[in-house]
Amino acid sequence: MKIGIFDSGLGGLIILKDIIKKLPQYDYIYLGDSARVPYGNRSQETIYEFTRQAVDFLFKQDCQLIIIACNTASAEALRKIQQEWLPVNYPDRRVLGVIRPVVEKAVEVAKKKIGVIGTKGTVSSQAYIQEIAKLDPKMEVMQQACPLLVPLIEEAWQKNDVTKKVLRTYLKPLKLAEIDTLILGCTHYPILYKEIQGIMGARTKVLHSGEIVADALADYLNRHSEIENKLDKNSNNIYYVTDLSPHYEKLGEGWFGKRIRFEKVSL
Repeated sequence: MKIGIFDSGLGGLIILKDIIKKLPQYDYIYLGDSARVPYGNRSQETIYEFTRQAVDFLFKQDCQLIIIACNTASAEALRKIQQEWLPVNYPDRRVLGVIRPVVEKAVEVAKKKIGVIGTKGTVSSQAYIQEIAKLDPKMEVMQQACPLLVPLIEEAWQKNDVTKKVLRTYLKPLKLAEIDTLILGCTHYPILYKEIQGIMGARTKVLHSGEIVADALADYLNRHSEIENKLDKNSNNIYYVTDLSPHYEKLGEGWFGKRIRFEKVSL
């Protein structure tokens, strides 16, 4: 059986790249819902339904374990899928998110104030605030919604002056608040990692979610041999998207760092 990685678009390839680097022996299936990206401005009901369709598709492709790389889907749909949908439909399989491991790392390294940037959906859900409070109720948390970043990144405008101006505008309140740790609450944002770190300065530690999620997955598999023993170990990877164009193909390969053979599917 395989490990599935789901994202609303192609940003999850950044997470998958770090996971494969850490755990190259397993078989992976990537699914990017590129036809309906971004999820961040949609209703919770719609986000849940899109996520449920994606998870169901990956399970039907023989995935034992699925990581929802999309922060918005993790915030708005993961709990309901884990608690209500999974026990009825696939009780012997698992779905994990990206918020919890990133929060654990942030609380570990933060001094007193954590910043979070994400889509409107992720920020309004307050999922990061709630998870941080569970681990450290005294930790200060400041959030900033950044709805323009995903479309700009999807257009490959990360080096454009417009993107840099937008980024400075979004980050200014966090910089003025003197946060010491910053969570990139969207899979796309690591594309702008260097730009974000440069704006925030050396006093702020910007967390790299891909590396954190990869380490968390390795730890999870070490602790759950009943899951790990079911996984195929042929180093085979499959890449699905719900919409494919030359632009998306070039974009995905650029982010992943090598040529990818995408296959278009319907959910």
